[in-house]
Amino acid sequence: MTNTPQSIAVFGAGPGVGRAVARRYGKAGYDVVLVGRRREPLEQFAGELAAEGVRAHVVPADLTETGLVPALAERIREKAGDPTAIYYGPAPADPGFVSAADLRPEQLHELMPMTLYTLVSLVGEFLPAMIERGDGAILSAQGAAAVHGRSRMSGWSPALAAQRNYLQSLAAEVAGHGVHVGLLFIGARIIGTAADATFQAALAAGQPMPDLPTADPAELAELLWTMHAEREPRERIVPESLRAELS
Repeated sequence: MTNTPQSIAVFGAGPGVGRAVARRYGKAGYDVVLVGRRREPLEQFAGELAAEGVRAHVVPADLTETGLVPALAERIREKAGDPTAIYYGPAPADPGFVSAADLRPEQLHELMPMTLYTLVSLVGEFLPAMIERGDGAILSAQGAAAVHGRSRMSGWSPALAAQRNYLQSLAAEVAGHGVHVGLLFIGARIIGTAADATFQAALAAGQPMPDLPTADPAELAELLWTMHAEREPRERIVPESLRAELS
């Protein structure tokens, strides 16, 4: 990585991996741009980062509105210039997991803008500057169902699989230009997220729940940082024991 001023735009800066990525990159001296739907929690988190010595900027945006990406990109540039790295990890309020037999086209239609279209548009905005500098990173963390379809987990998962395919192609194309594309796929409950809270509440209520491992978002962010710093691997699945199952 270079010694020039660097920044990361975190798209999907809610509790969990997004905030952990922001904190990890801020610790390394990056300016951080926090992008999410709601201003108030972003500003609260930006205050926490500022107390830790991190320059953090807040840019509220609805990532389902792909047509607004050019304006969003300009707002980010006003705060921190063209970012050296972007992390893309927004999740829908309802991932719409259903059986594949019950999946309907309109469900995918609703999920694709945030999952894929906005990402493609953001890459179009920020990749040229990365290539010109010869340095950059495009990072994503998503559920492991993007790698291997599972019973009754259709819905958002096919959209994530499309995102993965796009990023795989992009990784192959930009590697020779100094831009790293890193994908992290998580087959675990992420501590501190809304999904984990829902799981814990259901478990406490006596509902039958799957036996899932847990993952610390700070450790996941460290994996993404290491993938970026070392420029490999392009993809990683956690926990490691899941890799053989999904191969």
